[in-house]
Amino acid sequence: MIKLLSVLSIFLATLLCSGFANAQAEQQIKTEIQKKLGTNTKVRSVTSSPVTGLYEVLVGNEIFYTDASGKYLIQGEIIELSSGKNITEQRQSDLNRIKWADLNQANAIKNVRGNGSRQLAVFSDPNCGYCKRLEKSLQQLDNVTIYTYLIPILSADSAQKSKQIWCSADPYKSYIDWMVNGVGPSGKTDCSTPLDKNLAFAKTYGITGTPTLFFADGSRFPGAVQIADIEKKLGSLK
Repeated sequence: MIKLLSVLSIFLATLLCSGFANAQAEQQIKTEIQKKLGTNTKVRSVTSSPVTGLYEVLVGNEIFYTDASGKYLIQGEIIELSSGKNITEQRQSDLNRIKWADLNQANAIKNVRGNGSRQLAVFSDPNCGYCKRLEKSLQQLDNVTIYTYLIPILSADSAQKSKQIWCSADPYKSYIDWMVNGVGPSGKTDCSTPLDKNLAFAKTYGITGTPTLFFADGSRFPGAVQIADIEKKLGSLK
């Protein structure tokens, strides 16, 4: 029994030493990469990848790879040949995921259709052409609750339109009138709006373009996603 405990102690000590050595190596590589990239680019982390001798470098929400010396920065994807699994793509998806509960629904324009059982969040700029295209596609969805978060990031006029939409008597109608029917918003802009909060959220979670969609499992779809892909994703969450 004593001998077994000794073996276990040695094994655990080896694991701890190995873990410490790995963490130290990762920190050294991060320091080296950060030095070469300069202060304008923030290296969030450096961690071991599934490939021996290759390390994942996280810059913002973008994934790169480097060698143990930090001499090279590699852009590309790791594919596991035996399964066909795109490891980089899966990792990127996990990084882009948010907690649905982090979304403050009070800051969104809410629209419920049918039983409203399926949930979708959309970050949109009123002057975004792709957002308009997406919104026309979203009209085909039923049994869904859509939360639209206005983030005026394209121009000063985006902020003006966002305020007019939010301050209107029926924000959803005003939004659809503009995005789908081409009827511009009008009216006051001096009511209390959540625009600053939405912009702060977008900055925190790396939402740099519109439209950006989030589903109830926290997964993120950037761009004007095809309605078939949205239906497929919503169906997988039942």
